[in-house]
Amino acid sequence: MTHILAIDQGTTSSRAILFDASLRVVSSAQHEFAQHFPASGWVEHDASDLWVTVAGVARAAVEKAGARPQDIAAIGITNQRETTLLWDRRTGQPLHRAIVWQDRRTAGLCNRLRDDGHEPMITARTGLLLDPYFSGSKLKWLLDNIDGARGRAQRGELAFGTVDSWLIWNLTGGKVHATDATNAARTLLYNIAENRWDADICALLDIPMALLPEVRDCADDYGRTRADLFGREIPILGVAGDQQAATVGQACFAPGMAKSTYGTGCFALLNTGTQRVASRNRLLTTIAYRLDGRTTYALEGSIFIAGAVVQWLRDGLGLIRQAAETQALAEAADPAQDLVLVPAFTGLGAPYWRPDCRGAVFGLTRNSGPAEFARAALESVGFQTRDLLDAMRADWSDAAGSVLRVDGGMATSDWTMQFLADILGAPVDRPRVTETTALGAGYLAGLRAGICPAPEEFSRAWALERRFEPAMAPQQREARHARWKKAVQATMQAA
Repeated sequence: MTHILAIDQGTTSSRAILFDASLRVVSSAQHEFAQHFPASGWVEHDASDLWVTVAGVARAAVEKAGARPQDIAAIGITNQRETTLLWDRRTGQPLHRAIVWQDRRTAGLCNRLRDDGHEPMITARTGLLLDPYFSGSKLKWLLDNIDGARGRAQRGELAFGTVDSWLIWNLTGGKVHATDATNAARTLLYNIAENRWDADICALLDIPMALLPEVRDCADDYGRTRADLFGREIPILGVAGDQQAATVGQACFAPGMAKSTYGTGCFALLNTGTQRVASRNRLLTTIAYRLDGRTTYALEGSIFIAGAVVQWLRDGLGLIRQAAETQALAEAADPAQDLVLVPAFTGLGAPYWRPDCRGAVFGLTRNSGPAEFARAALESVGFQTRDLLDAMRADWSDAAGSVLRVDGGMATSDWTMQFLADILGAPVDRPRVTETTALGAGYLAGLRAGICPAPEEFSRAWALERRFEPAMAPQQREARHARWKKAVQATMQAA
């Protein structure tokens, strides 16, 4: 058993990567699936699409490598977080489409709970803010809007889960209903200090606790797959939400280390060790990982739109045919134009938390064209990351001067990463392996299986591909960031 299969279930596609025992990529497969937008600000996935595409790419990755079932020691799972599913325990059938993390339908509920004074208690226990982003309000919406669902939940007939739980349920043929600590920490229902589901918050949201999965460590036993899927039962030994998996894959095991992942959104995590740092700047306190029952915490900043802004250039405006074209367009943009794009398509995330905001463009001229829009789109990712890092440095002095490790699809763009270093005024390190989310899931499974080394040794294997040093003059950097801040303020005032 010399291979590890990592399943990476994302917001727009499902992917599987087969690693060897040294965590080198052997093969991979990927499959996109449909996005559903039934109303303004609503985002849904067909639950069957999530499962079918995962099963398909997992088998495809194994077949492409010519691997035998007995070669695979373990499976690791990483997933889009907060996305909420509800299904029948007997039949395994979902009661509704999955409500995606980007969905804003519960903004009114969150506002009412905040107005009623509940946010301080919820933040103290979960590390989160009252925002539609998290699973708790989505689950309440499902129970409120599906006929008979709450009664069935109270009778123990239904199961709630984030995507990892849904996949584990299907992989094991309904034998295991479990999640890991990092995914549980994103539900708004989990007490991260006491490592348990919080009965008071569940009561506040009228959520029967019989719905909830068992919470386990990130490297733990999650059961075995059905034999018919791969030709034999394979143990599932690692689970982590996508951003925490990327933190592990980037070997950010020491307090003060930070990483930022650029996928559909952008998510920056700062390891704070065993210390739960309470943010004064509207960041999230969350679980980075839990190993051998020991919890490591992090500060997190979440940006809802990063890579999705490039998809918008392609699919919404038709300015490009593929994402790679944005770099050449940005380089060709007129330097005399200062277009600022605030991509609040589904609201603003950290540190603003304004779900009511929508996107805005400032500085348009008659000569603004595809090149200027492309540059503004890529720059918006850097500006938003700067906001997150500034908040982290203000919250925790140990974060000052940190090098930022980057990964994800947008991290492959040299132009974008150089602008990021320029606007941060700090080095940006890109590893040789930029798809660190799957790597982290694979490592966790391999760690539990006994074929991957301890975190300290794994850290020494992390390899730098390129460091981007800031080259922008400090005065220009601050002037450009100040203009961005003005644009964000104007966007919020217009909401």
